[in-house]
Order: sequence, then structure tokens, then C-alpha cells
Amino acid sequence: MIWLRSALFAAALAITTPVFSFIALATFPFDALTRYRIITQWSRITIFLARVICGIRYQVLGRERLPTRPSVVLSKHQSAWETLAFQEIFPPQVIVVKKSLLYIPFFGWGLAMLSPIVVDRTSLRTSLKQLLRQGMARLAAGFWVIVYPEGRRVDPGERGRYQVGGAWLAVHAGAPVVPVAVNAGRLWGRRAFLKRPGRVTVSIGEPIDPRGLKPEEVLRRAEEWIEAEMRRIDAAPQER
Repeated sequence: MIWLRSALFAAALAITTPVFSFIALATFPFDALTRYRIITQWSRITIFLARVICGIRYQVLGRERLPTRPSVVLSKHQSAWETLAFQEIFPPQVIVVKKSLLYIPFFGWGLAMLSPIVVDRTSLRTSLKQLLRQGMARLAAGFWVIVYPEGRRVDPGERGRYQVGGAWLAVHAGAPVVPVAVNAGRLWGRRAFLKRPGRVTVSIGEPIDPRGLKPEEVLRRAEEWIEAEMRRIDAAPQER
């Protein structure tokens, strides 16, 4: 049954993704926020399909902690699920991506229309400059910035090396840092075809005020909270 549901979900995406890629290209004349509101309907539809076809539900803990102004989110990254669901959970946002992602047919075309922060990961110095310049502009325009500080998707129970870029942007921009723990990987695995039913937990921590702190200290506080919260939510009984 899981295989059949996963196959139906994949077939649904094979239909909706090309359609929305052309819709995304058609939004080019519009302003960034209008493009965002149109294009992210694909993400909302995908999360809806994941729920009704695959049985993947979610709960959000700590939503009341969200700041009222644009912030930098530092989040655990286990799955493609959170890159989609965050568009339902958080205010209008941009993500930090490597340039090569924009060349992926259909998906990359839509992503390019969402005004992502594009960085060159081959050079730390260059990527930090790009992150600061583009990130400051996005925050000033009212967008939140989503950063996955481990730099890649990690398997459940795994801990990657946290990178300072997102904290560095927050310190220089004076923007709050919102740490987020999410355990989607146990249901929607990294590069996994099978999607398993159950409930994902997204837990939002207390914002970190970066004023007077060095980026390394901001990152340390976020990392400690995220990893401790991951252990807590992973230990909770899993619902189906």
C-alpha cells in the first residue's frame, strides 16, 4: 500500500510540476511578492497531496514565538518536505541555494522566480559576500530568509557540520534568528521514493537576538537548541 500511494503521489507531481513551472515563468512581469504568492501554490498543493495520498500530516509547536518582523530561520534539514511546508508555516520567504539548482528543468525554473539567494559555495568568502548583499535586500523587502546551516539534507539521527553563514547574515542585518527542529526525514526520506504515513513535528524555538553577539555565538546557541529539540521530538511516540 505504501508503494502504491508513493507511486500515485509521484504521478501527481509529474503532472503538477511542469504546469506550475510554466505558470512561474509567466509571473516574470510581476513584483516579487506577487510571484511568491502565485508560485507557492504549487508547494501548498504538494503538501496537500502528501497528506491525502501518502498520509503525511504535521503539527507546529511554538508558532506563537515567531517574531513580527522579517527574520533568519536556521533549520534542521532532513527532507524536501520542509522546503515546501515552510511556505505554509512561515511568512513569505526566500531560501539560500547554490546556482546549479536553478538549472533543474521545471523545478529550477520555478525556484528562480522566487528570488532565492544564490551563492557560490566553492568560495566561503565569496558566498558570505553574496549572502550578505542579497540577504540584506530580501530582509529589507519584507521577506524572511530560510537557511539550512548544515548545508545539506541529513538522515534522521545524523548531525552535520553547522555553517556560520545564516548567523553571519543575522548579526550584520540585526535580524532575529529563529531556530527550528523538524523530523520529516523519517517519513519522507532523502532521495527516497517511498513516502510513509505519520505526523511530522515542526518545533520553533525562542528567537535569538543577535545584537552584541558574534556570529559564532549565535550559531552555537541555535545549534544547541536544534539538536536538543531533535532528540526530544524524535523520542516522542510516533503517530500514524
